[in-house]
Amino acid sequence: MMKNAILTLFLLFNLSFGFAQQQAFDVKVIGKGQPILLIPGYSCSGAVWNETADHLKNNYQLHILTLAGFAGVKPIQDPVLQTVHDQLIQYIKTNKLKKPMLIGHSLGAFMALWVSSSQPDLFGKIVCVDGVPFISALTKPETTVASLKDDPRFNKEAVINNFKSIPNDNYVANMTQMMLYQVRDTARAKQIAEWSFASDRTTLGSTIVEMSLTDLRTDIAKIKSPVLILTSIFNTKENSEKIYNEQYAALKNKTIKVADSKHFIMYDAPEWFYSAIDNFLNQK
Repeated sequence: MMKNAILTLFLLFNLSFGFAQQQAFDVKVIGKGQPILLIPGYSCSGAVWNETADHLKNNYQLHILTLAGFAGVKPIQDPVLQTVHDQLIQYIKTNKLKKPMLIGHSLGAFMALWVSSSQPDLFGKIVCVDGVPFISALTKPETTVASLKDDPRFNKEAVINNFKSIPNDNYVANMTQMMLYQVRDTARAKQIAEWSFASDRTTLGSTIVEMSLTDLRTDIAKIKSPVLILTSIFNTKENSEKIYNEQYAALKNKTIKVADSKHFIMYDAPEWFYSAIDNFLNQK
């Protein structure tokens, strides 16, 4: 009996230790200077920031992330984004990064808002590239998490199963066509599609639901850092400004700029994008 009890405790300890040690993201570090964390969007590799990194690396130390389960990185247990949030904060503390700045695209912008709302004294300036604090309220500001509770579109198991049921055949070709609604260049669209194909299907499903059911619109009032918000065109420039001002209403120290671009602003309008972030990062 005693041996069985000891063995059980040993197995439970190792199981819990294994979960605790799951790596929520891969990191590539380049450059020297004040640290900037670059967080990619949904399903994307950190390579989505390659050109941005080339632009910034002579003046900053860049920590380029790829989240677990995306673009071939090993997946982790659910809740994925909560684990990314927790480990990102711990990564900064462990590596003693002083007031690191954050640049996030889409889901990456959401993550930047989340961690800086949780630890407002930990971060420097923040750049949100076409990302919002509550994606489910993008077109209906009255939407709440409670109102989505019984909506079948946010049933995590069903969403994951839908992703798993997508055939591998023609996945990249079909996804490339879909991505052309988000980026202008076909080669870019194909690369994004390939990252999606290399992503874990369970992670694709679980993270989109987790983000869709997390509302940061009130929490962002806690952020102390200046925030630059870059948005693409939603039908018209005026509509983009309206949507983003609604989403970010609680955030005091913000600047909103609208790019003549689809969702991947750093690909569609690179010179405009670099100018916007350079001016913002260089402001005292």
